[in-house]
Amino acid sequence: MFKGQKVVVVMPAYNAEATLIRTHQEVMEQGIVDLVIVVDDASSDRTAELARQLPSTLVHVHPRNQGYGANQKTCYRLALEQGADIVIMVHPDYQYTPQLIPAMASMIANGLYLCVLGSRILGGYALQGGMPLWRYAANRFLTFVENLLMGAKLSEYHTGYRAFSRTLLEQLPLDANSDDFVFDNQMLAQILWLGFPIGEVSCPTKYFAGASSINFRRSCVYGLGCLKTALIYRLAKWGLCRTGLFPQKN
Repeated sequence: MFKGQKVVVVMPAYNAEATLIRTHQEVMEQGIVDLVIVVDDASSDRTAELARQLPSTLVHVHPRNQGYGANQKTCYRLALEQGADIVIMVHPDYQYTPQLIPAMASMIANGLYLCVLGSRILGGYALQGGMPLWRYAANRFLTFVENLLMGAKLSEYHTGYRAFSRTLLEQLPLDANSDDFVFDNQMLAQILWLGFPIGEVSCPTKYFAGASSINFRRSCVYGLGCLKTALIYRLAKWGLCRTGLFPQKN
């Protein structure tokens, strides 16, 4: 609980048994999290088994693998059903430090932002933290184009560390989004479409063998999806196309 608001951390999990417990422990050490929701996307390891042993944790298992975007849809639906006022997504692979949870929750609870991102680019330590050079270059290129087409000034669109207010989540047409990795990008584009500013905090980067990461081929598919999303956003702003991603305002 933070300033009378219920804080729920969601963890979209897939084969995360090696890092789940460590991540969960650090989440709870922050002292403001009321509930952790782990959604296991049909892992082949003991992720779900270990999650069920953790305190203050709700576990949901997909009977078949549905994808990262579909996993998040389940995460946010369950968080809202549990009465969350602030929802923070933390990957259970320990790539993002849970120590930023209080700062991100504070920015939402105090009414500064409805969405806050943990940026790996702010602070300038992405490469020192182990981000591969090709991934860093792609991040900078995609972010430049996205800012240009969507009229924003974010340091990056591709972080998986995100906090949202209940008010915002209830307004987003998430079911229209992809079930794959581009879901992340579509979600931010929808927030900008609704006219809400997005806050950012500097987040240390940690890349290591146990951290989850998509391969080069899927990264290319994701990158093309991000560019497509930004282009559709701009066309919709100009009134040249209609899409369920960006519903016309009444």
